[in-house]
Amino acid sequence: MAAKKNMNWVGFALMTVAFWGLYGVFLHKGAMGMQDPEFGRYKAFLVVGIAYFLVAVLAPLILLKLSGSNLKFRGEGFKWSLIAGVVGALGALGVLLAFGKGGHPSAVMSIIFAGAPVVNAVVALKLHPPEGGMAAIRWQFYAGIALAALGGFMVTKYKDPKPVPVQSAKD
Repeated sequence: MAAKKNMNWVGFALMTVAFWGLYGVFLHKGAMGMQDPEFGRYKAFLVVGIAYFLVAVLAPLILLKLSGSNLKFRGEGFKWSLIAGVVGALGALGVLLAFGKGGHPSAVMSIIFAGAPVVNAVVALKLHPPEGGMAAIRWQFYAGIALAALGGFMVTKYKDPKPVPVQSAKD
């Protein structure tokens, strides 16, 4: 009898879908709530950084300390984790800049969440090619990429038609 496959990770993945799905809408609301047409989005981004510090710096430090771990980091792991943090922060900044140029949260986030899996798939295949090369990839994978792009396009094209307030800022 085959061992039961552990699917506990799916709950965490769905949790992330929910949190990141809320991220753009809440970030736009925060930027608009600053009531500063020139610098509101940058202020909102600064507050996001404070939240990242609380959740992504203090929480792991506490967990590492409580679990008895040391704070020694290997060079390669540190480097790639730092790069991941930079590209994540730049992505968050890109969200705010898109809002600042009049992007509607539903359109901006749809483009991001449809496009990001495509970028992820291409880069992951480059870094970790499958055994047997590209020929080993089934057609359903390519269909999934096409459907993700099509879904992002359709949600963006048929988004809520209400205009969204724009915050202008010095570029």
